This record gives sequence, structure tokens and C-alpha cells, in this order.
Amino acid sequence: MLKFVQNLKKKYYTYKVKRVAKQVGENLKVNNPSYVSSNTILGNNVNFNGLSIRGDGDVYIGDNFHCGPDILIISRYHNYDGGTKIPYDSTYIRKTIKIEDNVWLGARTIILGDVTIGEGAIIQAGSVVVNDIPPCAIAGGHPAKVFKYRDKDHYYKLKEEKKFN
Repeated sequence: MLKFVQNLKKKYYTYKVKRVAKQVGENLKVNNPSYVSSNTILGNNVNFNGLSIRGDGDVYIGDNFHCGPDILIISRYHNYDGGTKIPYDSTYIRKTIKIEDNVWLGARTIILGDVTIGEGAIIQAGSVVVNDIPPCAIAGGHPAKVFKYRDKDHYYKLKEEKKFN
């Protein structure tokens, strides 16, 4: 019975994401409550384990994306410079976020606007991404910094063989 209830919840979470997102590829899996904006475009084989996209900037998530729980993606900021009030006014600044194919985000990662995370990158749990992360990089910290790279030959060999999780 427990397995039945878990599967029912996953179907419901997946339905909610599909209903709101601008575009959804094939084989979306949403294992825990997740929230996207209407400006979200999802690739194929996207796996959420608890993700929240806040704001109405454009968010692109590529194919074979995986994430741990409690991911926060923020695509809109309050207008604090040049606004009509302080500390901020009622207008917003929208930012684009792009997460390329085969990216894995560790638990409790935060991604801020105007960031691209390159293909095959891995972001360590608890990191805050405020700058672009290059392809195949492994980054972590606050702010997230690259501390290592994947074995690129091995990565591209597995990609060519279409061995995706």
C-alpha cells in the first residue's frame, strides 16, 4: 500500500509540473513536491527530487538533469537600484538561468539569475551558484567555485554511447 501511495504522489507532482511549465520533454520524473514557473522549459529525462523555481525569468533545464532535494532557483530580483523606494520598490528585474544537459545538482543548492551551468557539470550540495560554471566542472561552496573537472574523455564516451541515468 505504501508503494502505491508513493507512486500516486509522484504522478501528482509530475502532473503539477507539466501543467505549469512552458515546455516539458519526455520522461519527466518528479519524486517530491516541486514548483516551476510558466517560463520554465524542461528537456528530456529530467528528474526532480524537490525543486522550486521562484520568479518569472526564463529558466531552461536540459536533458538528463538530476537534483537532490530542496533546490532553489531564483530568476527574479527586487529593483533596489534605480527604483522609486528603498530598500526596493514594487518592480522586478527578471533574469535568465540556463542549465545545460547532464547536470547534477546536490541537495540544497541555490542558483541565482544570469547564470549558465555548463553541460555535464556537478554542483556540490549546499552550494550557491552566482557565476557561470563551465562544462564538466565540479563546483561547490558559497559562492560556488570550480575545484575539479570530470574525466572528460570518459564523460564524452558515455554520452556517445547514450548511457544516461
